[in-house]
Amino acid sequence: MMFYIIQFTYAFLSTAGFAIFFNIPRDSVIKSSFGGAISWVVYIITRNIFSSSIAGTFLAAITVGFLGEFMAKRFRKPASIFIIPGIIPLVPGAGMYYTMLAIIDKDFTGAAELGTEAIFIAITIAIGIIVSSSFSRALINQKQKKPS
Repeated sequence: MMFYIIQFTYAFLSTAGFAIFFNIPRDSVIKSSFGGAISWVVYIITRNIFSSSIAGTFLAAITVGFLGEFMAKRFRKPASIFIIPGIIPLVPGAGMYYTMLAIIDKDFTGAAELGTEAIFIAITIAIGIIVSSSFSRALINQKQKKPS
């Protein structure tokens, strides 16, 4: 349990740093950081369950998308304020770094494997955000069309 609390804290702080860097409104920094931290914990849990970074990233990106859309509706702000900083912990920076390192070391097979995984993770983040945002907006539109 302590492992997840530490991971949550680090993800929260890194997301907060990027939220400040991206100049999101001050009243939204904590909220977007919370979304990033929750998505990171979801990533860790699902990565361990499915033994796949790509599956973990997909479910975490869906989590960020749903949380971002929910917070956007709740706090009357654009969803991008919550989604963009929230995906920062999921970005495969280490994978891209190790891909470049493998290329420098002339380990082209390793570079291809690492690079392919990094690309798939990046694509998975985009697909997860699109799926969750589309689904959330469809639910909101459906709710608004119902007569009261």
